[in-house]
Amino acid sequence: MTTLQRPPMPALRPFVSLVWASEGGASGVAEQAVREHALPTGMMHLVLRLTDSPLRIADLRNDPIARTMPAALVGGARSGFYVRESSGASCSVGAVLRPGAAPCLFGVGADELAERHTPLEDLWGEGVRRLRARLQETQGAEDRLTLLEAALLAHLPRVRGLHPAIASVLGEKPATWTVADAVRHSGVSHRRFIALFRQSVGLPPKSWLRVQRFQGVLSAMGRDADEPLAALAADAGYSDQSHFNRDFLAFAGVTPQAYRRLSPAHANHLPIESVPPPSA
Repeated sequence: MTTLQRPPMPALRPFVSLVWASEGGASGVAEQAVREHALPTGMMHLVLRLTDSPLRIADLRNDPIARTMPAALVGGARSGFYVRESSGASCSVGAVLRPGAAPCLFGVGADELAERHTPLEDLWGEGVRRLRARLQETQGAEDRLTLLEAALLAHLPRVRGLHPAIASVLGEKPATWTVADAVRHSGVSHRRFIALFRQSVGLPPKSWLRVQRFQGVLSAMGRDADEPLAALAADAGYSDQSHFNRDFLAFAGVTPQAYRRLSPAHANHLPIESVPPPSA
């Protein structure tokens, strides 16, 4: 599979951190099914699949049955992994959305979309089908990204943005902060901060900060495969090894040792070929 990814056009950068287009081969070519744990990043994702090969998702915490997903969807911010299963040729375009983008692009708070996948058509209406058809007719990854950017831009209101109190916290990348640290930095009351944060990001601040700490550990594990896990856990702010193992298992579905042994090519996509599939 080949993937083009780049920052979006300047007008979208307050709302979108990355746009991407992937091409996995000609439509209709049979490929082996791929199953993986998709790990939480604390971010929202918008994806339009342009081929008809099925994508099935199971959230083992809430619904162990794998469900076939629509071709265009929004993945809300999550506090845990989910199981992703795909087969056949794959061709997709998508965007990684910044906190604060949900009310602007979809007219709802990020908390209403969190912990699940939502059909994009439920948010944008029947125009999604026309957009997908145009993307399928468009040749070349860069041209598809240009078309996707135009669609995103068309759904933005003229004046909206991330609340300054939340922007000031997110700008600090507070992986080792507590919620109390974030509230003090924001300059608003605890109750107001919690409400603003959930509406902007989709997760409660405590859950989001846990995900950021976990993501920091994944980055550190990728940079230095020989560093002892105990040292990485301490540097990331975990209170002890048990705390680290407990959080890691909750977010990845495997222990830190198993994750390091599997050594995934992409940090947030963990192959699980040896794990039995979820119930159909």
